[in-house]
Amino acid sequence: MASRFGERTRERTRLLLRRTAALPHWLPHNGQHTTETDAPVPVEDSGHGPGPMVPDDARVLQVLDLAIRVGEVLLSSGEGVAETTAIMLRVADSSGLPSCDVDITFTSITISCHRGMVALPVTTMRLVRYRSLDLTRLAEVERLIQQLERGRCDLTEAAAELDRITGARHPYPRWVATAAWAAMAASVALLLGGGWGAASVAFVATASMDRAGRLLNRYGLPIFFQQLVGAFLATGITALVMFTGVLPGTRPSLVVAAALTVLLSGLSVVGAARDGIDGFFLTAAGRAAEIAMFSAALLAGVVLALKGAVHFNVELAVAGPLPISSGSALLQVFAAGMTAGCFALAGYSPVRHLPAAAATGAAGWAIHQLMQQLGLGPVVSTGIAAVVLGSGAGLLRRFTGVPALVISLAGITPLLPGLTAYQGFYQLAVTGVTDGLVTVMLALAIGGALAGGVSLGEWVTSRLLLPRDDRVGAAALGSLGK
Repeated sequence: MASRFGERTRERTRLLLRRTAALPHWLPHNGQHTTETDAPVPVEDSGHGPGPMVPDDARVLQVLDLAIRVGEVLLSSGEGVAETTAIMLRVADSSGLPSCDVDITFTSITISCHRGMVALPVTTMRLVRYRSLDLTRLAEVERLIQQLERGRCDLTEAAAELDRITGARHPYPRWVATAAWAAMAASVALLLGGGWGAASVAFVATASMDRAGRLLNRYGLPIFFQQLVGAFLATGITALVMFTGVLPGTRPSLVVAAALTVLLSGLSVVGAARDGIDGFFLTAAGRAAEIAMFSAALLAGVVLALKGAVHFNVELAVAGPLPISSGSALLQVFAAGMTAGCFALAGYSPVRHLPAAAATGAAGWAIHQLMQQLGLGPVVSTGIAAVVLGSGAGLLRRFTGVPALVISLAGITPLLPGLTAYQGFYQLAVTGVTDGLVTVMLALAIGGALAGGVSLGEWVTSRLLLPRDDRVGAAALGSLGK
């Protein structure tokens, strides 16, 4: 009887020790507060010696905080959910937390660390409250992650460096970004065959539009209304130039199309398609809703300005078919490269990445025009060019370290359907709803071909060029969204 009672006592003691060891390190153990923060928590294993060593809460929270802040920078810069998830898991794995899960929606990031049956899981969440395109910040974050994985810095140093990156000012003054957006619009006007007069008006209109948007942003005006005001200003300034006759012979539709291309470049079309293809449907739906909302703002701004122009007998008619000649082909390719390079500059890309962005944009436009000459149509031609752009972005990232987002976002800007979108808006406002809807649907199809083509090209290069182990990991990651 005494031995049975003693055996029960020993069994209860083991159970109490096991439960006590599984508690977080900061909870009182037998009335005393522990102060250990760096050492893992040992767990008793039923009398067979110590169990697995698991990281304590302080270490876990430090790693999760670094990973979720990295994910916030990537997601706010327009990076896809699959890539953001993969990088966050890389940060956690290289810091000693291989068993983590990441869940990302359009506006929030959640990461959880599992510690099996020996300790409680730790979960943290952060809301992404801003969208800021800073390609230099994106490149520096990727460089920081590589240093962390190679063991060149510890968690404390990585967190301090991330603070410096996120707290640093943009690498260029704000007026440089304004000039880059204006130069991008002028390049698009030349690309569409508008001549130097149209390019000059597009430069002035886009610069005014950007400064007005900057002012409205200071007062916290929602982006929907900023897009509306931008489209209204671009169309209204063009109508004013036509009304005063300052630049006779200027093709107004090309000026408006150039300004709309600048506004369309800020929409995350590629990100929405990539998230949908990768199986992250909730985030893809959020991005698609954002694109639809901002496109509606562009439509409202253009239609309001067109109605006002008609009231003053100013007709901003849609241009006819654009002339394509062998003499202008070289100028078009140059203008396409300038468009892509100016977008990268406006997005605060590092100077060393600008030539790659410009070359990719020029090559994409050349391929698009070649496909058009073969009679493949605008949607198919755009899709083929986008696949080549996506493949080029993957190759450049693999062999030169240029972030794929820099190349893909900049490379597609010459192919954005600014002119087609304006034609649809004009038809909706002036000629007829039926024709306008057909043309707007064509613009949406071109945007979808761009996004899908870039995603397909990046997927092909990532699967063909990654080592076999990384390919297996990427395939496993792709199943997370399904």
